[in-house]
Amino acid sequence: MLAVFGHTNPDTDAITSALVYAHLLARQGVEARAYRLGELNFETPFVLREAGLEAPELLPELPAGTAVALVDHNESAQSVSNLNELTVVRVVDHHKLGDLTTAQPAFLRFEPVGCTATILLKLHREAGLAVERPDARLMLSAILSDTLHFRSPTTTPEDREAVAFLAPIAEVEDVEAYALAMFAAKSDLGNTPAETLLRMDYKVFPFGDPAQPQTVQNWGLGVIETTNPGYVLGRQAELLTAMDHARAEDGLNGVLLSVVDILNETNVTLVLSATEEKVLREAFGVAVEDRRAHLGGRISRKKQIVPALEAYFAPES
Repeated sequence: MLAVFGHTNPDTDAITSALVYAHLLARQGVEARAYRLGELNFETPFVLREAGLEAPELLPELPAGTAVALVDHNESAQSVSNLNELTVVRVVDHHKLGDLTTAQPAFLRFEPVGCTATILLKLHREAGLAVERPDARLMLSAILSDTLHFRSPTTTPEDREAVAFLAPIAEVEDVEAYALAMFAAKSDLGNTPAETLLRMDYKVFPFGDPAQPQTVQNWGLGVIETTNPGYVLGRQAELLTAMDHARAEDGLNGVLLSVVDILNETNVTLVLSATEEKVLREAFGVAVEDRRAHLGGRISRKKQIVPALEAYFAPES
């Protein structure tokens, strides 16, 4: 049985892509099962209910050599802890190539689109398989989530075309209304502990030259996408404490948390210490006031935050 899973601290794309890809493989004669590596955010249960599906189980401990398929990620820091002991036979992803290595030739599908689900739709078409309604609902939801309903700079014409194709199959007549309902579910944070809020969409990235270990810094980058940024920023003190704990617990050089206003397409990033302030000031040319940095329209971690930090930490030639 091939285990299919997305990244830790899974978002909607990571969960739905695991479900869709496992089902697609099964329809092609490959025994596969979807799993998750962490707890769901607030948006994903809404999506699963709308699709009439249950969340995948947590990935059990897998023996060394177990064949696995990765979706929506390919970096070891964002995957299962013993990834280097497993046999990666398939990867479907829309992120840059990280430190992934394989012991044997693998099926790799990387494309610079806004969402893994956009690639999965292509795989359905290439296999000559009709998209079933639950899968259409999952893929539609993932694309709307990852692209913030086409607000994100990661959006491509292919993502837009995929949504237009999937909506009738998913029986979503009003895509905008459905997207807003998803975002409302994502923003219903209630009394969620600050530690949970920080790690709902949180990834660790190594910056520097791996060939020069002394240059590498590990940073935790969290994102909270919401239609109610005032609520999140009102809990700034709690979140900064959670960030401090995460930096110590994970042995990181720094932690940043971006609060993204989905509707107004703006980013306010919380600044933990003088270390993070210096990096933000020099990498993005922004000032820090009251432990906050206004990053304007930089709302994509993948396309606008990580590349700037990679350039900043790159060793001088």
